[in-house]
Amino acid sequence: MNSPPRNALDLPLTDLGVLAVRGPDARRFLNGQLSQEVLTLDGATVRLAGLHNAQGRVLAVLRLVAWADEVVLCVLPQAAIAEVRTLLARFLLRAKATLTDESAAWRLEGLWSAGSGAESARGALGSAWREGGSVLWRHAHDGRCLRLTPLAAPEPASTDATARAAWHLADIAAGLPEIHPDTRAAFVAQMLNLDVLGGISFTKGCYTGQEVIARAHYRGRVKRRLQRFDAPWPTGEAAPPPGRMLRLADGRAAQVVDAALRPDGGLEFLAVAPYAAASIADVTDGADAPEAPPVGGQDAAPRVDATPLPLPYPLPD
Repeated sequence: MNSPPRNALDLPLTDLGVLAVRGPDARRFLNGQLSQEVLTLDGATVRLAGLHNAQGRVLAVLRLVAWADEVVLCVLPQAAIAEVRTLLARFLLRAKATLTDESAAWRLEGLWSAGSGAESARGALGSAWREGGSVLWRHAHDGRCLRLTPLAAPEPASTDATARAAWHLADIAAGLPEIHPDTRAAFVAQMLNLDVLGGISFTKGCYTGQEVIARAHYRGRVKRRLQRFDAPWPTGEAAPPPGRMLRLADGRAAQVVDAALRPDGGLEFLAVAPYAAASIADVTDGADAPEAPPVGGQDAAPRVDATPLPLPYPLPD
């Protein structure tokens, strides 16, 4: 794990927000739209979930908090909330539920350690507990947690840029995928390791994209996966944006999911790429067909001398 800043305190994650789904049909509605089982969601777990299109491509990654019996809070980047709300609203029909951006009514913080919730944090990812009026849950394998707290009134918040950059690097080291505008609908769920991270239920009922995702799971044909890399990077040059194609030293094409520069100037990034030993036939079969056109085009992919780095979870063979 990348080390937290010296004297690190709880970190306001002001770029994250809350889409609240409220009403007697809130759980049933979400259960029919997301890759995660929502009907059994309880206060002991915050579940990772994906929102997909009919082709099984990921449109958003959310974390689901059971705030009350008829209230599910979806935590995701604030920049994505308006579009996700619009996408979900198309399927509300007669469901007795409302979709509201409540980001201003909640405070989200990152905790470098679990504090008094340490015992709970030793469980699986998403293990949750209450402290006072807040919900906390285990965010990553490295022991970091998130805390969600209701606000009596909106309050101004600012985030230390250095601390937020360190948190971003820690998320990359943890192999946690995020969807950005240029990677929306670019990857099937398993390409982002949502199955390994517990973001897909293969026993629940139907949801948008389920057929493609289930076929990729049961036929075992996903040969491109989210992987972590380290590479030298030109001084003064920004990290490659999400969606950019890179050419690895061994000839594999890798599409960036997330990237950040370390304080030493090196580049650390998550990218979807074939397994090192995969053949061309392997990576163009079935549900693992090529993604949407990458940013910059295939011919624009620069070569990087990237070194594979381990993820804190195993990938399927």
